[in-house]
Amino acid sequence: MSPGDILKIANVGDAQVAPNGKWIVYTVSTVDGNQSLSRLWLARLGADLDARSNLQPVTLLLASDWSASNPRWSPDSSKIAFLSDHNAQRGVWVVNLDNRLPRFVAEVQNTNFFITYAGEPLAWAPDSRSVAYISATEEDTSSTQDDPRVIDRIQYKSRTSFSDRRRTHVWIAAIDKPEPRQLTSGYFYDHAITFSPAGDEIAFLSNHEADPDANNNSDIFAVDLHGQMRQITATRGCEYDPAWSPDGKWIAYMATKRDVTTIDSVAEDAHVWVINAAGGTGRELTAKLDRRVRDPQWSPQGNAILFLAANAGQTVLYSVNPNGDAAVPMFADYFFPQPPVQPYEIPEPHRGQLQVGSFSTFVGRNRTVYFALTLADSDSPSEVWLGRVAAGTGNDTLRRLTVHNDATIQNWTVSAPQQIKSRSFDGTEIEGWLIKPAGWREDRKYPLILGIHGGPHGMSLPVFNPTFQVYAAHGYAVLYFNPRGSTGYGQKFSDGTLNEWGGGDYKDLMTGVDEALRKYPWIDPNRMGVTGGSYGGFMTNWIITQTPRFKAAVAVASVSNLISFYSTSLYQDLIHAEFGGFPWDNYDLLWQWSPLKYVRQAQTPTMFIHGEQDNDVHITQAEEMYTALKRRGVESVLVRYPREGHGLREPKHRVDALERTLGWFDRFLK
Repeated sequence: MSPGDILKIANVGDAQVAPNGKWIVYTVSTVDGNQSLSRLWLARLGADLDARSNLQPVTLLLASDWSASNPRWSPDSSKIAFLSDHNAQRGVWVVNLDNRLPRFVAEVQNTNFFITYAGEPLAWAPDSRSVAYISATEEDTSSTQDDPRVIDRIQYKSRTSFSDRRRTHVWIAAIDKPEPRQLTSGYFYDHAITFSPAGDEIAFLSNHEADPDANNNSDIFAVDLHGQMRQITATRGCEYDPAWSPDGKWIAYMATKRDVTTIDSVAEDAHVWVINAAGGTGRELTAKLDRRVRDPQWSPQGNAILFLAANAGQTVLYSVNPNGDAAVPMFADYFFPQPPVQPYEIPEPHRGQLQVGSFSTFVGRNRTVYFALTLADSDSPSEVWLGRVAAGTGNDTLRRLTVHNDATIQNWTVSAPQQIKSRSFDGTEIEGWLIKPAGWREDRKYPLILGIHGGPHGMSLPVFNPTFQVYAAHGYAVLYFNPRGSTGYGQKFSDGTLNEWGGGDYKDLMTGVDEALRKYPWIDPNRMGVTGGSYGGFMTNWIITQTPRFKAAVAVASVSNLISFYSTSLYQDLIHAEFGGFPWDNYDLLWQWSPLKYVRQAQTPTMFIHGEQDNDVHITQAEEMYTALKRRGVESVLVRYPREGHGLREPKHRVDALERTLGWFDRFLK
């Protein structure tokens, strides 16, 4: 693989199976020039869902000039609603499978305000005659002055600019005679909708704190078709992703419980909960699982809640019944060498096996539940798969349906990640993976790149990683870990970075590198580089101020000064949540864990890559570190990308950054 090859990969996602089980619609994002387009594809399923030969060729649902997202089936399986900006009409569209002619239903106004866990933007009414959706309105008209721009709120920044004055609300529109009606209003951001099976209410999330900017606390509300609203939850923690049960009696959701929940990189693992749709007290269903969950959905029969869980470097599909009995992994034979023996026992996963991205379900004959999933593995990006769970048989099966990337990948040499484990300073087991360089030979020495994930509460996966494969193709071994702070290893492990960014996780990474050098003598300890983005960029800055063992570094969207980061990031509550207070409360603690404090010790040549409009981690963080290194005579360069935020979006910038990263490492490691 060369850097330009990363643009050839088709990103397959959001697989949605029709309620009648005849079709699967999904998205495929590809690069066209210097932009990314998301197209809708259809896979037709044959009458015999277990016959491999019965799958018809996949086809584009819309003409190739359409870019669309969030396809959702009508309950009668005859239509698909989706979001698109086409021919200057931005909003909800509906296409009927009979004629494939899209019809515009309702305009959608967006907000640039950062809404954490935005959730479902579309929901069909049970009668398939109308669609509820989220759209913004101009709620705050008190000041439209931009010169000078007067700031009077805490979260005045969006991810790449200043927050607009729009607030999102719940709307509804009939399909055949669209007359959109706004159901909610106020000084709030309503989002994440789900229609009641009776068709009389729409549940959604909203933060109704006195100052929502200062206190992230989303609760579940419901609004009827006349605009009458009621509150369902009222907790100190945050609720996310509500999903109404098929019988209308319950709402499943995920939630946290701590008083302070940041809008980004939450340390606390969210769990699955259920609450009576009429209100009351919720019940936590997955506390014993001790894993972070997402995307709770009811099974079609309503007898279980399905969800995804991060588990030791894998994303696995689980099921739990509403009584809170033991959560069990689905398709266990494909993800684990053996299913759990005891309730909530987490078996050892197959490393490098499948990773679930999205899923949806329907019921076939003989109570057999079928799943449409997007799955990736260590050798290939995500594709659409069909899964089957036959009731009472234990005979779960998975088979792949699409091949969007096969023709591309067969031209590349892919190096599969190999698991590596190490014991850290306190005996904690740390898991990681090593990718060998292409053409590896035992009698040669190779340079190594240590890659560090973001978060800090992210999780690295032994899955196909285009950037790492490019490194390997250019002669580098690639090493990456899940140090403490990572998700997928339980709440205590996730809390491992609280009050000490760069403490135990730095030691985890260094002991992991030591173990790799011990286990793989073909790695050259004198030719090692380090890189990471976001929190991985913070750790890159931290590492170069703590040790000279790395001979080159590339810090992407990196944090260098926790004190100034607090006031320049749109994540105004992240420092509060991670360090238990604000800079005026614990200045010394924040400065203690700021890489800039130790910049006198840095010797490593470092490249800084940053988007000029990044408000997640403001570019001043890179400027502070770059200027300090430059002043001290350490070789360094700052690469600024116009129009970019936190993570590069423009294809030409993505390729350019990868080429520059390789060039930097080549210069100092080869």
